[in-house]
Amino acid sequence: MNRTVYFADKAVLFTAETPGGAWYAVAADADGGVSRDKILNFLESHNSVAVVAADPDAVFAAFAAEFTPVEAAGGVVVNGCGEWLMIHRNGRWDLPKGHLECGERIEECAAREVCEETGVAAEVVRPLCETLHAYYFPKTARWELKRTRWYELYTPACAALTPQTEEGIDAVAWCSPEEAAARSAECYPTVRTVLACLRGGI
Repeated sequence: MNRTVYFADKAVLFTAETPGGAWYAVAADADGGVSRDKILNFLESHNSVAVVAADPDAVFAAFAAEFTPVEAAGGVVVNGCGEWLMIHRNGRWDLPKGHLECGERIEECAAREVCEETGVAAEVVRPLCETLHAYYFPKTARWELKRTRWYELYTPACAALTPQTEEGIDAVAWCSPEEAAARSAECYPTVRTVLACLRGGI
């Protein structure tokens, strides 16, 4: 199974077959793994790195072990007018998401984060996809690997919007699918992946 880990705008693919296009392909080490430091070194000069191995699942598992795992959920709310909900955070269009709380079901997390970050109460309709996002978290001085499970949610009304400014959100907007597609150009790759899954399922 291929897995893609995003480091902000850059991507690392774990695969059994060398991909074409702009991917910079590297082989797993002789011991069957690849270190985080080695990948970070490659990402300094390449935007897309493919780690090619006979057993990409095993190589990914060893790589993931160098990070603290984080579980999160988020989603795209569709309203009764067919509009999609997006947020603007830290200079980019984005989607609401956040960390899973202790004892919480993952679908509950998605709905709660949407409500907290936008003021919109919505119900989960279906799962869309999962994304993996790696980053260094200065507050805990550790590298984290966040797995976010994304959902489509629904609310019947074009509800009033309240951006959660303390989370860096300065705007929340309902937009047509075409507007969302246009805004996705400035989104992180993880968000573009989610929006593509929603477009493909409608």
